[in-house]
Amino acid sequence: MSTDEFGGLAEHTRVLRDGQTSSEALVASAIERIEASQSTINAFRWVRGEQALAEARDADRRLAAGERLPLLGVPLAVKDDTDVAGLPTLFGCRGEIAPAATDGEAVRRLRAAGAVIVGKTNSCELGQWPFTEGPAFGATRNPWSTDHTPGGSSGGSAAAVAAGLVPAALGSDGAGSVRIPAAWSHLVGIKPQRGRVSLHPYADAFQGLAVNGPLARTVADAALLLDVVQGPHAEDLHRPDAIDASAAARRDPGRLRIALAWRPPLTLTGAMPHPEVRRAVTALAEALARLGHHVEEARPRYGLIGLAFVPRATAGIAEVAALHPDPALLDPRTRRALRNGKRLGGRVVRAARAREARQHRRIGAIFDTYDIVLTPTTAAPPPRIGTFDGMGAWRTDSTMAAACPYAWPWNVLGWPGVNVPAGLTADGLPVGAQLLGPAGGEERLISLAAQLEADQRWYEKRPPAPVSCEDVPVEQ
Repeated sequence: MSTDEFGGLAEHTRVLRDGQTSSEALVASAIERIEASQSTINAFRWVRGEQALAEARDADRRLAAGERLPLLGVPLAVKDDTDVAGLPTLFGCRGEIAPAATDGEAVRRLRAAGAVIVGKTNSCELGQWPFTEGPAFGATRNPWSTDHTPGGSSGGSAAAVAAGLVPAALGSDGAGSVRIPAAWSHLVGIKPQRGRVSLHPYADAFQGLAVNGPLARTVADAALLLDVVQGPHAEDLHRPDAIDASAAARRDPGRLRIALAWRPPLTLTGAMPHPEVRRAVTALAEALARLGHHVEEARPRYGLIGLAFVPRATAGIAEVAALHPDPALLDPRTRRALRNGKRLGGRVVRAARAREARQHRRIGAIFDTYDIVLTPTTAAPPPRIGTFDGMGAWRTDSTMAAACPYAWPWNVLGWPGVNVPAGLTADGLPVGAQLLGPAGGEERLISLAAQLEADQRWYEKRPPAPVSCEDVPVEQ
């Protein structure tokens, strides 16, 4: 017996535990779907092929011997910014670098839980943009409409889950890069508290903006993946107390005070939500009110938070770009960001980070009145593939700021957020809403997301047709 291709982590673990299928069968089926979809969806940079199958056979031996682990034998994917021993970490770039000698801490924890890593998913170059396209790998496409992007920078992970290639995947979020592709691919995406999931061997990545987080079709699956990967490495700078995300997903959130915030922070783009985004998020707010929560319009006092974000983001890009052995292979926009990052590093970025405590107090004051902030995840539905082709750096930045003005402030703050599906546009394109909380507030966000999911049943919707395309070679 094989599990449904859209079965989640819970179903995969159940059928393996009950002996209804084998890890080898699940992993082989995932690899077959990845191969078949690569010429259209193009979610993967690397596929582990025979290595993953050998690990699946080992998992089957362990299962037969009675061993039980949270994800023993389950196929999963991770993003191309995450070290997997034996594979290069190219982070969306062209060129050649040496394979990673060891797993990153998050991958180590996945393996300790028994997961089988089937491959690494595509990311745009250095995770800068809300689309997953580039000369290194082409374009990763949205399973809901292959003419459109699944978002970025964790677009490969989102596309892989939305297309039913894997039951869940790990992404990273430095300015919305989990939540944006989750919104545009009809998934649950959790951006945890800074430090919740270790980025080791990359300490304080992107000047503290970046975190790893799960993408899945259900809240319970995303919570399970978060529970498995959470926890610090001994060398990590940020070490929040552990949470029980899975228990939170089973818990009633109680009656909450929710601030519906339409106005994004100042981006100088005049960004406001597209009518279909506003319609979808309004419907979700009405559902929350029907479930007994108090919902009213309010707005965090963002101030000029962008003045803190830009130096940190560009300095972070410069730090990662400097690791590339051949900078001439980088996108011209990346090279410009590298130059800007060098200029804005040092004293400027230290000053930007020094503002964080004041930003916590000013923006966090909204939680004196409300428990959760609800906003659109993006201002627009997913753009078409190629929308950003040929744009210079300034136009790329302004275009993406107009489409995605809501997510990045919570990266500056380091606080948690959860994207939940908000529905489909008239053209069948997914859009999302984000639930935002204060420091360490994941459990309440997850409980509310699970309550919404039980009401909305968004996991019942699937892309319009199964992926079917010609085979491509798999990297061994």
